[in-house]
Amino acid sequence: MTTTVNAYAAPAAGAPLAPTTVPRRAVGPNDVLIEIRYSGICHSDIHQARDEWRPGNFPMVPGHEIVGVVSAAGEAVTRHKVGDRVGVGCFVDSCRKCEACLAGLEQYCRNGTATYNDTGADGTPAYGGYSTHIVVDADYVLAVPESIDYAGAAPLLCAGITLYSPLRHWGAGPGKRVAIVGMGGLGHVGVKLAHAMGAEVTVLSQTLSKKDDGLRLGADDFHATSDPQTFRELAGRFDLIVNTVSADLDLDAYLRLLRIDGTMVNLGLPSEASSVRLSSLIGGRKSLAGSMIGGIAETQEMLDFCAEHQIAAEVELISADRINEAYERVLSSDVRYRFVIDATSF
Repeated sequence: MTTTVNAYAAPAAGAPLAPTTVPRRAVGPNDVLIEIRYSGICHSDIHQARDEWRPGNFPMVPGHEIVGVVSAAGEAVTRHKVGDRVGVGCFVDSCRKCEACLAGLEQYCRNGTATYNDTGADGTPAYGGYSTHIVVDADYVLAVPESIDYAGAAPLLCAGITLYSPLRHWGAGPGKRVAIVGMGGLGHVGVKLAHAMGAEVTVLSQTLSKKDDGLRLGADDFHATSDPQTFRELAGRFDLIVNTVSADLDLDAYLRLLRIDGTMVNLGLPSEASSVRLSSLIGGRKSLAGSMIGGIAETQEMLDFCAEHQIAAEVELISADRINEAYERVLSSDVRYRFVIDATSF
């Protein structure tokens, strides 16, 4: 039997989000019912609610940074029990048989189901975390360690794994120099993670306005990209550059900051096509790459790493009636560093 829960939804593309109710399926044998406690606001929520990436399914309930408590579990569930602290990230299903799924890279499955703005295998709409409850297959539910701040854990389900995955894949650690481009919702978590991994961390931000925060969170150095001297001073310095911004950057200028065999990994999605001179790569056997979140096992690894190193996102807690205001503030970079919604206000 389906149930109806309170939620906030965009009724149409670009329309303000408003209170509503949505159906949740009955708890199946391998499902868990999660009472949501906190739901983070990701910039991608705004893109999708405003139909800026691909045609949206409306009404749309955004939210893929979800933490809560298991309130019911199906008879076949062994990994989670009632009362457990759990989380849900950017996807809630995958085909389980393709090359990506078999390699634990479910995020790259071409037939997966996103947490919202998608359709499940049964043909029903997928509604996200801006709601009081959600039913999810237990195989796609993460355990949230007790030692992580509850509200600060929510953004880790997207922002955290989005940074952790490339830092791990490209070997951030002792003896490596890592630059984080952008000191926003993604970048600030990247600074914490790269520092905890033992890398030497530099923030490359447009201005120095967040320098004190960057150094407090673990950066060893902080430079303004609006200053041309930055690119002269740091030429050939970094093993890894992780670009968290969606702006159209001069990629050639950033590639000149890499050492031989260095890599620049892009996480943001600029609205315009990017270009690069091949000489920027050939001249130092450099690589230009991209990365997108992580699989279920790696996401759990990230949460456990954050618990071990006491890492959580820096958040501003809001009630549901401030979501539309929060969206505008995200667009104007007026948040330090991630909005999280108190789900009791739904």
